[in-house]
Amino acid sequence: MGKAKKIKVSKSETRRSDLETQLDDDKFAKPRGRVKTKRPRQDDDDEFVDSSLSKKILGQAMRQKREEEGVEKDEPPGPLDISLGQFEVEEYDESEDDLQGDDFCDKIEVDEEEERVMDMFLNKSAVPQRTLADIIMAKINEKQTELKSQCSDAGALQLQDINPRVREMYQSVGEVLSKYRSGKLPKAFKVIPNLKNWEQILYLTNPERWSASAMYQATRIFASNLTEKMTQRFYNLVLLPRVRDDISEYKRLNFHLYQALRKALFKPGAFMKGMLIPMCESGTCTLREAIIVGSVLARNSIPLLHSAAAMLKLAEMEYTGTTSVFIRILLDKKYALPYRVIDSLVFHFLRFSRDPRQLPVLWHQSLLTFVQRYKGDISSEQKEGLLELLRSQNHSTISAEVRRELQSAKCRDLEVKEPEPMDSSL
Repeated sequence: MGKAKKIKVSKSETRRSDLETQLDDDKFAKPRGRVKTKRPRQDDDDEFVDSSLSKKILGQAMRQKREEEGVEKDEPPGPLDISLGQFEVEEYDESEDDLQGDDFCDKIEVDEEEERVMDMFLNKSAVPQRTLADIIMAKINEKQTELKSQCSDAGALQLQDINPRVREMYQSVGEVLSKYRSGKLPKAFKVIPNLKNWEQILYLTNPERWSASAMYQATRIFASNLTEKMTQRFYNLVLLPRVRDDISEYKRLNFHLYQALRKALFKPGAFMKGMLIPMCESGTCTLREAIIVGSVLARNSIPLLHSAAAMLKLAEMEYTGTTSVFIRILLDKKYALPYRVIDSLVFHFLRFSRDPRQLPVLWHQSLLTFVQRYKGDISSEQKEGLLELLRSQNHSTISAEVRRELQSAKCRDLEVKEPEPMDSSL
């Protein structure tokens, strides 16, 4: 039996058949090759998470990380539309806890004996610090009294009040901020730094009820958009009372409030004048508060000018015990201080030559830090005065080290004799 002959097909016929096939395929719908598979039903306690939900979780985590690192920039505030009473805000579960495990102040241990000694220097009759609400109410009462005294007919002139719609809107903003955890802030809140009466508008949001996360975001906005003088008032009237209340209540500082303090150093001059100096001048700053706020100063870079001015002010004010904490932290930054600041620090220590009270260990530590860093910048007279100081204010271990540092110091007023030139005739 012979072999079957192969049928030869020309290339033109192949092209024609392919074209006909394509045309036929376009006329009729053809089922796809994807095979559907039925997924088994999963229980509620399944350990796997849906891919779309995982993507949202990862996105939220990355955004939160950028906010904590300060990478995210503030959006420029848009024009305020008084007619809009709605604003964007991300919903959240009110039962959600704050960040855990990231608090620097969660495990601060304070020596009870040292804290007792520090309390001896606190001002027991200090006036409570004024808040933003106190300032606003005082201004309103003062304005009303002024108008009544200038005009016999008090009803003819009325104190200008805020538009009721604006008042209602910012009170609603305050409700949002009291429950805020993360996400976008109301746009109406972002324009507050651009308003002339920003203090009154801010008062309507009730800052005392803000959440810790809202306080952090507010610090970022106000530190970036207000002038240094206005930022100083925000720190002093809003941020500082909240920080001190949180430390007093929980014996530590919330993570978001600690981050707010770090953001507040964006304007170091306002931080020193609005937070550090008022804390020490109040006479009620506790050792725990000083350690927490001092850690912010120690962990961040501060320009020489602001640190020198702060040390000069701290050295001249009435001693409260916790002053030594901030002096020591700023001295450890090893600035090239001007002689005026160094002289002021020397006089600060010499004031205690005849003080009968038992000085805290922190005072001796700050003195040791000072002589270690700047023993070559003091005069010989100041050196003798500090050595005499050690006789009245002595510590069992620290004073010996201070004395050793002073005895090896080369004072700034001692002239270095140049070697005599050799006689050329020899």
